[in-house]
Amino acid sequence: MSRQRPPAPLPMRAGVSPSCLALPSRGSGTMLDHLAERLPALSRAAWQQRMEAGEVVDERGATVTPERPFEPGLRIFYYRHLESEPEIPFTEEVLYQDAHLLIADKPHFMPVTPGGRYVQHSLLVRLKRRLGLAELSPLHRIDRDTAGLVLFSVQQRTRGVYQALFRERRITKQYEAVAGWRADLAFPREHHSRLEESPQFFRMHEVPGAPNSCTRMELLEVAGRWARYRLEPVTGKRHQLRVHMAALGLPLRHDAFYPEVNDPPEGDFSRPLQLLARTLHFTDPFTGAPRCFESRRQLLPLDAGPQQGPAGTLGEDKRNVGLERAMGTAPGR
Repeated sequence: MSRQRPPAPLPMRAGVSPSCLALPSRGSGTMLDHLAERLPALSRAAWQQRMEAGEVVDERGATVTPERPFEPGLRIFYYRHLESEPEIPFTEEVLYQDAHLLIADKPHFMPVTPGGRYVQHSLLVRLKRRLGLAELSPLHRIDRDTAGLVLFSVQQRTRGVYQALFRERRITKQYEAVAGWRADLAFPREHHSRLEESPQFFRMHEVPGAPNSCTRMELLEVAGRWARYRLEPVTGKRHQLRVHMAALGLPLRHDAFYPEVNDPPEGDFSRPLQLLARTLHFTDPFTGAPRCFESRRQLLPLDAGPQQGPAGTLGEDKRNVGLERAMGTAPGR
């Protein structure tokens, strides 16, 4: 069982739980000075406005005023909020929910947790807002560009038991991917390498050294220059499947990061990464029952022609509506 934390002194608001910031052991000046310097993404004036509105509190629930002196080691709670946020016009689906677990089927383009440009359109916040589950927390994550299954813990009390499944590799995750085909590569195969963050912090790359990543790969079908693969990550490094396939000369179809960065403009949903978190298998640690979940979404058929881009919203391009319906990510599903 997870150790019980004291409840946050601010309630969930519009699906957003308060963020917690632990102040360092050394500092000076006022609380406003420290927050404006440490979290400059929000202007000093905006921090002052939030503090004066009572939206920044300490671990005891006391309001943190702008002129309050810096207090070493204090925990501060506040709401993460963006003045404007890009809309993601696709809908997640809840496949299963009980007292401990929730399984969501995520569309492409949607981040699992708040970050960067997304808060309200992250999967976690959308589910919290929709279901009223203040303690909901992802047990693992998949890329914003990847569609498919995400496993959530519903309550903090039992979260650690399910987290152990991932830590001890007692859960099997299988992905489906569309990439090129090479007649000279034999499948099934395992790919081992050492992955580290590249100089471009948002990308990973293979480097010499002892392997710290492993992916099992199986060829499912071939049609012309494209093939469908089943990928099973034995380890869970960031972008592992994408890097391993690119290293074989088989970058995933519509991959905007590997082997080269070719990020589409904002609002272009015409080229979804052809990677789907297809299945999750594990034995429930409480009941001993086998659990098996499968995504209802579909990747593009291998003979699908190239999509035209950039595109506007789905309502502006009927071709993209058909594409997203085929993928199971169209609005209203």
